Amino acid sequence: MNKNDLVTAVANSSGLSKSDATKAVDGVFDAITGALKSGDEVRLVGFGTFAVAARAASEGRNPRTGEKITIPASKQPKFKAGKGLRDSVQ
Repeated sequence: MNKNDLVTAVANSSGLSKSDATKAVDGVFDAITGALKSGDEVRLVGFGTFAVAARAASEGRNPRTGEKITIPASKQPKFKAGKGLRDSVQ
């Protein structure tokens, strides 16, 4: 399922027009992104939790040359599925 499929599913299940459903889906994505940027978690009970995880700097190798390179520290978005979502997939 891609974003267009998601918008269509939201429009069909909620009775919204496709343009209103697009605004709703974009609004949800923007809200989640904004919360993660500010360092907050987004907990959706029964669905899951979006959070930011810090990844420490590490040392790697360039696969072409074998030269050692330093991989800088970074922050990565993470998603942990909730019990309701896990149970519905099984």
